[in-house]
Amino acid sequence: MGLTQIVHAAVEGRVRIKITGLYRSEPLKRFLELRLAALREVRLFSINLLTGKVLILFDPGTSTPTLLTQVERIVSDFYRQSPNKPSSSPCQEGEREVRSPESLLSPPNLSTPRALRKSIRRATEQESRPWHCLSAQSVIEHFGTDRTSGLSCERVQERLKKFGPNLLPESVPRSKWRIFIEQFKSLPVALLGVATVISLATGGLVEALVILSVVAINATIGCWTESQTERIIHSLKSLVRPSALVKRDGLLQEVGVGEIVPGDLLVLRPGTYVAADARLIETSHLSVDESALTGESLPVGKETEPLGDPGLPLADRHNMVYRGTLVTGGQGLAVVVATGRYTEIGQIQMLIGASKPPQTPMERQLQRVGSQLVYLSTAICIAIFLIGLLRGYGLLPMLKLSISLAVAAVPEGLPAVATTTLALGVRNMQRHRALIRHLEAVETLGSVQTICLDKTGTLTLNRMSIKAVHVNGKTYEVSQDRLMENGKTIHPYQSDELLRLVHLSVLCNESEVFEKNGEVLVSGSATENALLSLALAVGVNIQELRARYPLVSIQHRSENRNFMMTLHRTPDPNLALLALKGNPLEVLSLCSRCLINGEEVPLSEEDRLAIEWENQRMAGEALRVLGFAFGLGKANENPSSLMNPEEADSLTDGLVWVGLIGMGDPVRPGVKELIAAFHRTGIDTIMITGDQTPTAYAIGKELNLGRDGPLEILDSTHLNQMDPDVLKALCEKVHVFSRVTPAHKLQIVHALQSAGRVVAMTGDGINDGPALKAADIGVAMGKTGTDVAREVADVVLEDDNLQTMVVAIGQGRTIYNNIQKTVRYLLATNLSEIMVMSAATLGGAGPPLNVIQLLWINLISDIFPGLGLALDPPEPDVFIQPPRDPREPILRRGDFKRIGVSAALLSAGALGAYGYGWARYGVGPRASTLAFMSLCIGQILHALSCRSDQKPLLGLGSADRGLSPNRFLNVAVGGSLALQVAIPFLPGLRRLLGVTPIGFIDAWMIGFSALWPLVIQERLKPG
Repeated sequence: MGLTQIVHAAVEGRVRIKITGLYRSEPLKRFLELRLAALREVRLFSINLLTGKVLILFDPGTSTPTLLTQVERIVSDFYRQSPNKPSSSPCQEGEREVRSPESLLSPPNLSTPRALRKSIRRATEQESRPWHCLSAQSVIEHFGTDRTSGLSCERVQERLKKFGPNLLPESVPRSKWRIFIEQFKSLPVALLGVATVISLATGGLVEALVILSVVAINATIGCWTESQTERIIHSLKSLVRPSALVKRDGLLQEVGVGEIVPGDLLVLRPGTYVAADARLIETSHLSVDESALTGESLPVGKETEPLGDPGLPLADRHNMVYRGTLVTGGQGLAVVVATGRYTEIGQIQMLIGASKPPQTPMERQLQRVGSQLVYLSTAICIAIFLIGLLRGYGLLPMLKLSISLAVAAVPEGLPAVATTTLALGVRNMQRHRALIRHLEAVETLGSVQTICLDKTGTLTLNRMSIKAVHVNGKTYEVSQDRLMENGKTIHPYQSDELLRLVHLSVLCNESEVFEKNGEVLVSGSATENALLSLALAVGVNIQELRARYPLVSIQHRSENRNFMMTLHRTPDPNLALLALKGNPLEVLSLCSRCLINGEEVPLSEEDRLAIEWENQRMAGEALRVLGFAFGLGKANENPSSLMNPEEADSLTDGLVWVGLIGMGDPVRPGVKELIAAFHRTGIDTIMITGDQTPTAYAIGKELNLGRDGPLEILDSTHLNQMDPDVLKALCEKVHVFSRVTPAHKLQIVHALQSAGRVVAMTGDGINDGPALKAADIGVAMGKTGTDVAREVADVVLEDDNLQTMVVAIGQGRTIYNNIQKTVRYLLATNLSEIMVMSAATLGGAGPPLNVIQLLWINLISDIFPGLGLALDPPEPDVFIQPPRDPREPILRRGDFKRIGVSAALLSAGALGAYGYGWARYGVGPRASTLAFMSLCIGQILHALSCRSDQKPLLGLGSADRGLSPNRFLNVAVGGSLALQVAIPFLPGLRRLLGVTPIGFIDAWMIGFSALWPLVIQERLKPG
């Protein structure tokens, strides 16, 4: 278009438009504000005079071209009313070259009328600027933040009061009244409405009232079930309270995400979630997974240099990080520029508004089945209508009958039954201390085919204790935090190598030591806690040692460096100490010298082989082994808060090897039995660990991951260079992956998924975050797990009891099976009504059921027996059946055959009773009564047979072949039968339904014709 041009519209409901003449045009800006505020489709907008662009957030139901046309019309109106002509001056087109970045920080124009600003532009509370175009120092100065110490606590409180908590806008739960009204927005209800109008038009007031009553009862039940479901869904939002690392008052603090304010300094580390939109000011090999916001599947490398184009898409703003994205590698420091609803993800979420929770895949399947049934039943009912007319029946009675039959044939309650069943499954799992964060997870659990098990903290207790120490060719056992040699206690001060090793384990360590109630405690990771516990036990003064060697900076483990480095000042101001701990072979490869008898000597090949052999021996005893080394170099006069990579690389030349520490992490009680249970359910298990191959192999054998066969193990060191097809083939055969990095975990999960497997991933650490997110089902530990793991997981085990996974998988399978049973039941019963009406009409016997009787049958047999089936307990063999294929439809070819047979048997019973009545009493109410009672009772009893297509009802409760009792179904069937049998004895209800009194022989005939379909179906079962 002439006056407007789309700059960016990759996100639905969000568009950035460049407008001719907007650059520094206050009149056009005010005109746009007034007119855009009047558009109902527009939710929020931001106008930038310095870029000549408008960012508009609008209703996703409106197409982008339609919105652009409206904006074009507004701009055209402005120029028709104004003598000003649109300008395309060089300043506007080349604005990136002619203005300084600092000019972008000029105060916003406040000439907009106050009422308008208050109603549509509260964004002045948090300014929207092209922060990526500004230098890091400009952003720091704008927010009044100190680069090294961050904000003060007083300033944080001020900004928290001004801007509010850093919380995303939440969709408002629907009111019960709104849920009730929405029950009437369906095709079946529309058909019932047509039937009501026709009944009123033809004088059938009673029929119209009955139809309306049926609609009201259905709507009430649907409203109740959906209200319960929404309540459970909204309760899941409070499962995780994530935290973030910030610098305040010069201290590193962990605070709740809601307490982040603009100007805060965010500290970014691998595995952490970004808590707010922020401008990067320092980076070190930082990479971020932004797929949640941009859709880009690969992590993006980050930098700090300012960018030139203010209109760059989010995916290209490499000096920015955004809320909801995940740090996958490296480190960084960033200034928060937007919080809460002013973040990019917050603005998108505002567009969602009070929308209904998304449908599960199963709900979509069921809706598709329902739509197909609407078309099929409509076609059949049109045929019955035409045949009835040809047979000489009245136009209006046949029209009402056909419409009612079409509505009765469609199980409109199926999606509600499915949603309610899933929601009740979520609540049931909460009783087992398993928190399931969304409904889709329940049905996915039932189809899990492979479980990837993280070792540390999941299979093991993550309670590390040091078992052995190796220095100077000697191995010392550790018992009760004492170093032992040949049964004698050895003090580290007797050996320079031992003392140096303990000191390095204290310095290259992030765990903290504090005193509480007179007791010294350590806080941090299990591995680092164990190292400090040993140091405390042998008498090392940790605070004094750390004060002598203050920490300058840290380099955490990364994708290509499986060790941690810390840089320290030393008592000699000219020297810096580099301490390393990590994978023994990688640390050893950096060393050219070693400590022997307190002296640094060249590291010979024999020494290397001896160290490697000892490492293998300790790992073979299922110990996690760490190697330690150190280096001394020239001190940097101005060390940054993040270690300079070049400085670190120079210090790693010619390191001094010190020794090995082996620590054990006991396997959780019951895990071996759990692995066997997974195997019995047909689920493959894969252990993923960062441990060395011998350690991983020993634990894999202990857990019998190979199922009594050979244990296949793969060292993941060269996984990145492996062909994807080769990796996909290997993943289906390997039982254990060793020396795994977070990226490798992600690769393994993706490879299994590309092989068509439904993958569950368990984990507890920040390095498990990407894989937990990518897996079909992510399972995190609730007690010992990290915030990151809990935040991305679909299932959180509150008590860290992995045994609950078996219960959860069984629950998922049971829920899916129950919904299948309900679908088969509803389709069979509704199809039987069509068969009865079609056969009788085609045979010239007249419609055996009237409109009200059809509606009654649909009401009494569908709702409560259907819900009772949905609450069926697990079948005896649910845990030994193989996982279902998630690609298969909810109704398979064999199901259609069973549905057809069931419907035919029910129809035959009702038609038999109708034929008997026709022969004895002729066509009329008495024959219809027999058909009506027989069909309705037969359908109610059919719910009992639908509990299993394999196991018979006989021997109910027997452990070997029967089914466990279902009290919900028993109550539903018993209550429905009692109400149906009472109809002939209740004059008012009898007159309403057009039912006549029933004699003894008629009752016997009804009972026989209703019962024999159940008997035959039970006889056809193979079990």
